[in-house]
Amino acid sequence: MLHLSAAVDQTSAYDAASYVALARLAERGGLDFVTLDDTFARPGPDALGVLSRVAPATRRIGLVPTVTTTHTEPFHVQAAVATLDWVSRGRAGWRIDVSATEGEARLFGRRPAAPAEALWQEAGEVADVAARLWDSWEDDAEIRDVPSGRFIDRDKLHHVDFQGTSFSVRGPSIVPRPPQGHPVRVVDATDGPARRTAARYADVALVRAASPAQAAAVRHELRAAAAEFGRRPDELRVLAGLLVDLGDGERAAEPGHGGGGPRQTVQGPVYRGGPVDLAELIATWHGEGVVDGFHLTPAEPLRDLERLVNGTVALLQHRGLFRTFYPGSTLREHLGLARPANQYAVPGGAS
Repeated sequence: MLHLSAAVDQTSAYDAASYVALARLAERGGLDFVTLDDTFARPGPDALGVLSRVAPATRRIGLVPTVTTTHTEPFHVQAAVATLDWVSRGRAGWRIDVSATEGEARLFGRRPAAPAEALWQEAGEVADVAARLWDSWEDDAEIRDVPSGRFIDRDKLHHVDFQGTSFSVRGPSIVPRPPQGHPVRVVDATDGPARRTAARYADVALVRAASPAQAAAVRHELRAAAAEFGRRPDELRVLAGLLVDLGDGERAAEPGHGGGGPRQTVQGPVYRGGPVDLAELIATWHGEGVVDGFHLTPAEPLRDLERLVNGTVALLQHRGLFRTFYPGSTLREHLGLARPANQYAVPGGAS
């Protein structure tokens, strides 16, 4: 199954309507999910807040904000992501990221910047404790028994008692278990320090690769590492990240693009050409089994997303390479991922 996603980032856009329009356009093309970047390093709207507004205006597409795990409270992070899953009825994910600069650290004043390895270790611990907190409510913990006045079955709430390298969390969560059990975890695994965290915790790993061979090597490395962590490697979706500039008309891909692969730039791999050659690139890479799909960032959000949906995606659908409708209602269903069992409710789980 080919998976496609797109970024809906916009420079200096603060009105919700523009993000709603882009998400609806991506949904019309049947894309698995959209992402919205966020960082403490520059001004911009809160991605979680924006996509919580987009949620009731869309029906099927997954919503994945970037969530920074450095300088933030893990308990509050998991509650916010769980809330997005509830308001979207099971379509939430979160793109886990870290803050590495002194400037970002000074915004909070709690601690200095740390090395990337330490930040990504902490990010993995946040992913771990988030899953435990989501499981701290069993699915049937809410009983809402009016005659007895009991809202929850306290025997089905669990303390997580988690101790990390820089934080501890007792739990349970203040938000009931999300519809997906665990909202989908996305990690950009291009850089080395993030790769271990992606292999251990991510459902979707994003990689910036400029050739099929490079993409295949990273995918193999990630899946091998996932197996070492006791995971099933085929449950990790690896998507190639690509900045796409589709221009204003149909044209052949520029040299270095097309089926031979994108061009490496300081921004990462960039494709400049028409929707037809982009469809060929996607079909070739996926057909060779080097990636599970693509995460596409439009150079000009509205123009390139329209050309992507109406041109590239339509062609892939016509060739039977991409779905024409959503097979389910949750992001996990779009990605072909099972809903995780509750670790506190199954035999042998944590207590």
